[in-house]
Amino acid sequence: MEDSILRLCLWSGPRNVSTALTYSFAQRSDTQVVDEPLYGHYLRCSGAPHPAADEVMAAMETDGERVVETVILGPSARPVLFLKQMAHHLLEVDRAFLSQVTNLFLVRDPVEMLPSLVHQVAEPTLYDTGLAVQSALLEELREEGQDPVVLDSRQLLLNPASVLRQLCARLGLPFTDAMLSWQPGPRPEDGVWAPHWYHNVHRSSGFLPYKAKEKPFPEQLERLLEECRPHYETLAAAALRAEN
Repeated sequence: MEDSILRLCLWSGPRNVSTALTYSFAQRSDTQVVDEPLYGHYLRCSGAPHPAADEVMAAMETDGERVVETVILGPSARPVLFLKQMAHHLLEVDRAFLSQVTNLFLVRDPVEMLPSLVHQVAEPTLYDTGLAVQSALLEELREEGQDPVVLDSRQLLLNPASVLRQLCARLGLPFTDAMLSWQPGPRPEDGVWAPHWYHNVHRSSGFLPYKAKEKPFPEQLERLLEECRPHYETLAAAALRAEN
């Protein structure tokens, strides 16, 4: 039987404005949102030293295949299911489910993303950024006949209404102005890791205007930046552009 639920998997990297985009979709009356359902699985498999890792694993399912079955492909209270995912959480998971969902990508220029990431991950690697996984996954999905929408956080922040209108059109959904604002503070959909990662978005009531980084780029991240560049450029070339 054909699935009547529109299952949107947003494959992002950390510090990409993905939580703001999740809050945006949470304002839709037709949408249920889920925050990083594979996070516990990723922490169990990787042993990554993330903030509150033990608390996260204790609070959620850590078997990736069970997460796919019961959450990603499971029931939804609403006709649209928006799943915010970190691309690097696709670790030791059977990817067959990707053919049963609508895949989206969200990227951010590593010049802006990396200085923010080191506040939570002291010595990040290319894998931690998600960019290599994203670029490989985009190619894989295209080879299978999918045409995923790619969003760039800079374009999204330059004109949220424009980019969200284009996104909704690509998804076959009506755009609503409700997607542009929300109440400040934590949300019930937040994962237990929110106090460690979501400080800025909890102070917001909508998408913050784009502002370029003013501080010099950290010298210790230069090598990682060069590793990130080709992957980001591949993805950014396909991203929706803000319209005036």
